[in-house]
Amino acid sequence: MDELPAGAVARLITKVDAAAPRLRPRLQTALVRLSYWGVSVLLRNDDWAFLNYGFAPLGAAAKPLALERDDEADRVSIQLYDRVASATDLRGKDVLEVGCGRGGGASFVARYHQPRSLTGVDLSARAIRYCRRRHRSASLTFVQGDAEQLPLASASVDAVLNVESSHGYPSFARFVDEVARVLRPGGAFLLADFRPTAEVDMLREQLAARFVVREEEMITANVIRALELDGDRRTALIRKRAPRALHKGLAAFAGVPGTPMFDAFAAGKIQYVRFALVRPDAPGADAEDGSSLRARDAAHSLGSR
Repeated sequence: MDELPAGAVARLITKVDAAAPRLRPRLQTALVRLSYWGVSVLLRNDDWAFLNYGFAPLGAAAKPLALERDDEADRVSIQLYDRVASATDLRGKDVLEVGCGRGGGASFVARYHQPRSLTGVDLSARAIRYCRRRHRSASLTFVQGDAEQLPLASASVDAVLNVESSHGYPSFARFVDEVARVLRPGGAFLLADFRPTAEVDMLREQLAARFVVREEEMITANVIRALELDGDRRTALIRKRAPRALHKGLAAFAGVPGTPMFDAFAAGKIQYVRFALVRPDAPGADAEDGSSLRARDAAHSLGSR
């Protein structure tokens, strides 16, 4: 599939961006995954290590995050990772990122938050090959794997990161089960992602069924501001790296101002939320079992058709 013509990839991305909100959940998920794959085919260069929408502090009193010079170009995307990862102390911990994409976030967390180890997992073999080539560190490992069948032993990590990835999973409930399985008792689950406004309550319920919610923060306004600040850079990169016929599709994927995704955030139709959660110390404490979550997830999918 890697040899699919670039024009076909661009048309795919554009059609997914326009059609996905109206499709049945599982078809929508399949098309979103194809869209992510298409972007990875088109973005072969090292100047796009992040695929998230970013985070920008609001208000003049916010203290800027201190970054190394080589990281400055990716500031808004890095700030999203820092906002998520800073919810707990990761120093000396074993950390897993599910949905690591092009590995920029995993690299940032490894260098700035200093875990003992950080394993990045992604469904895309192409993304993992890129990560292994681009991000080389003794503490970093990249592994191909499915979020719903994680290639890690039970109770093997202290923290799980998941940034702007879970919206594309066929079964969020199975993913939550897997996170609970690989986390050690008392481990942290740090998640940030977007959902249609009407589905945020269900997301909260699904998470609270297996984890203790320590923090919940609605960061939609911060994401909108990040897209505004970074829009020109993203547009310039697209124009630099892609043929003209692909610009519209890639701009839609990147969420630059004026695209449907940006407009949906601005209109309040989609919300971006961050959670910091903890696995209970005792198995099953303050949590429903996985079958309850899967049943709820299935019911939601049927009700959305």
